[in-house]
Amino acid sequence: MIVVNWNRAELLRCCLRSLAGQSGVDFEIVIVDNGSTDHSLRVIDEFMKSSSIPVQVIRNEGNRGFCAANNQGIRAARGEYIALLNNDAEAEPGWLEAMWRELRERPDFGMIASKILVYEDQRKIDKAGHLIYLDGQNRGRGSGEIDYGQYDRIEEVLWPDGCAALYRKSMLDEIGGFDEDLFAYGDDAELGLRARIAGWNCLYVPDAVVRHHRGSTLGLLSSRRIELIERNRLLLAIKHFPVSLLLLNGFYWSARVAAGLWAAARGKGEVGRFPGVSGKLRAAAALLKGSAEAMVLAPRTLRKRRALRPLRRLTPKQIRRLLVHYRISLKTITEQSI
Repeated sequence: MIVVNWNRAELLRCCLRSLAGQSGVDFEIVIVDNGSTDHSLRVIDEFMKSSSIPVQVIRNEGNRGFCAANNQGIRAARGEYIALLNNDAEAEPGWLEAMWRELRERPDFGMIASKILVYEDQRKIDKAGHLIYLDGQNRGRGSGEIDYGQYDRIEEVLWPDGCAALYRKSMLDEIGGFDEDLFAYGDDAELGLRARIAGWNCLYVPDAVVRHHRGSTLGLLSSRRIELIERNRLLLAIKHFPVSLLLLNGFYWSARVAAGLWAAARGKGEVGRFPGVSGKLRAAAALLKGSAEAMVLAPRTLRKRRALRPLRRLTPKQIRRLLVHYRISLKTITEQSI
């Protein structure tokens, strides 16, 4: 069990308390603190003194990002399975056991997706697995929907959200951990698609429930958050999309931006959340900056693409079919908030 933390002491306290309530499976906790300057370390020390769960703590001097910190945790972990839980999420009792029970019975599955609810309004779904738009942008399946049981069956999904997931350690040993160039946001999508291309599947388990404080890391109105999301969706496409789909990236991106602007004008979607004309211009600038940053990283990403060839079990045609099968509609992705 890996928990990455950065300056969210009280959220971390609740997260760890929820892990103390897990039963039915033995586990350890690896906490990776990214140079917190609040009282997070005191919260960790208090938890270690009061809990019987084995805990390892990795204390970084600065914020190394979600990807690097999780990779540190993966290297330190000693179990057969690797669970991730965001410090701003709280797991329902039985969350870990529900994922572990399903994964151990399915050797061809390498990932388990949780049912993630919005903490502030637990009638709403945050994510129930993931969907993707064909320019590389991805969204949670069912995000923002009222939960009336429409996602209450065990089924295959594209990949899990890194907020709350279980991975087979042997899969990570085979394909590698998180891509540290991404730093944060979209990193779970890149890892998940890399795993799918390598022949691993992902299962959604509705009994594995967590409640998530959305956008607490950088804030929902953070320009940097938008930049990272936009940058990393393009790096994902460059790294993994078949050439036939990659050549159409500009077309799909243009369609998404145009539809997003129309949604924003009506106060909907991610950009629509930014207040006033100046706020929307700031969000638009972040989109462009993110794309520009991706171009700087593109040569290195192409080298990674070539290095992954020996791992590929899906053909370009099969990859395209997979992405189309789990495609999110243009209307949904532009009117939905991340």
